[in-house]
Parts: sequence; structure tokens; C-alpha cells
Amino acid sequence: MDKLLLGRYIQGDSLVHRLDPRAKMILCFYFVLIIFLCNNWQSYLLLGIVTLLSVLLSKIDLSYFVKGVMPLIWLILFTVLLQVFFTRGGPTYWQFGPFTLSQFGLVNGFYVFFRFVLIIFMSTLLTVTTTPLAIADATESLMQPLKKLKVPVHEIALMLSIALRFVPTLMDETTKIMNAQRSRGVDFSEGSLISRIKAVIPLLIPLFVSALTRAEDLATAMEARGYRGEEGRSKYRVRVWHLQDTLALVFFFLVTLALIFLRN
Repeated sequence: MDKLLLGRYIQGDSLVHRLDPRAKMILCFYFVLIIFLCNNWQSYLLLGIVTLLSVLLSKIDLSYFVKGVMPLIWLILFTVLLQVFFTRGGPTYWQFGPFTLSQFGLVNGFYVFFRFVLIIFMSTLLTVTTTPLAIADATESLMQPLKKLKVPVHEIALMLSIALRFVPTLMDETTKIMNAQRSRGVDFSEGSLISRIKAVIPLLIPLFVSALTRAEDLATAMEARGYRGEEGRSKYRVRVWHLQDTLALVFFFLVTLALIFLRN
């Protein structure tokens, strides 16, 4: 599986699968916040162990997550190179014009790379262990206080659910179009960067048309079923908060205390 896993639900019966989607969303966003507490290798090692433990508890093969990072590897490496060559501090190993290779730059670049990987792992873990419908319900539930400010909570949750469903669908559609182009002799892996970009451009039009067609079919289906927004709608599945959800929050709070201790 060499595709990005973001947006793809993998069915399972692990502890992570059984957690309340609201707890998983809170923990995912909380993880992104506490990762900025890391400022040394000990703190990054701790979060790395927590992330690895979370992946193992999901009973999903670790190779899926590694391969899921690969489509974003160029963006990650670009950010890392900016940190490496434009961050100064400590002994300087090489310098040419505005570019500097220093000890602090290398260390900071490694931290940025590790931070990106951990965030992608945890966000992917959320989507592969939680259905898009459950994510939408959790988003709507967590945003309930914003209703007092006239924020369209239900509509935002619905758009999020549709977007998560469309991500894997559009990726599959792109793969089909690329395979069709390959059968006609188009090569996307050879040639210069400019030639590769030119080869990808013809994919955009059929992909855009396919996305509009699917969106129109979805709108027609929702209208045929009498969808009129949140008004008059009830919930088929009622979310219940369990003890394991509370324990998961407590565990990440203890991790935060450990990070503060390691930071100091």
C-alpha cells in the first residue's frame, strides 16, 4: 500500500478503534500542541515511544504508516533543508553566502523532521481507526458551544465528513487516470522536472470533471432523501464516553508532565 492513508478507514477491533472519536480528536490536537514542548532528544524519544505504542495498540501494520508518509517526504525534506542551511549556532562546518551548515542547524533539522513524522503518524492514526461519519459526529459534538455564537456547527461537520470521504476516492480516481495514460505511452517517472509537470497537467481536467460529477451526484442524492440541514434530524448512534477514554486523557496528561520535566 503506497498511497497516503489519510482519509482511509481500516476496520478493526483494537483498543484505539474502540475509543470514543471525541477522545481521539482531542488527543490528536493535544498531541500537536505538546510536541512543541520537546527541545531535546529525551523528550522527542518519549513522544516517539508514545506514538509507536499508539500505533501498536491499533493493531495496524507499522509499514502502512511509513508508506503513508512517503507522499509528503519532499515537503518534509524541503522544510528540513531550510532549517539546516538557514539556522546558525554552535560549531560551523560549512558556509557559502547565506547558506550555513552548523551543529545547531543539523540538530534542529533532525528535530523538525521527527516532529513532522510524529504528527503525520498521529493524524493518520485518527483517520484509519475512525470512520468519517464518526469524525463528523465528534466534530459536531465538540463544537456545540459555538452554536451560541450562531456558528453553523452541523454544516461544518458535514463538510468535514464529505471531504474525508472524497480524499481516498479522488486518489483512486487519480490512479485510474494515470494508469490509463500509462497504457497510452505516457511516462510520469522519467524526464526532467518540467517534463514531469507537463505530463501531470493533462490529469487535472478529467480529475476536476470527475470531482464535479461526484459532487453533483451527492447533492442530488441528499436532496432526494429530503436533507434540509440539522433541523429535525436525530442521531442513530449516540456517543457514550467510557472509562477508557478518560484514562487515555489522563495518560497524555502524565506524558505532558514528563515532557515538562525533561524540558527543564
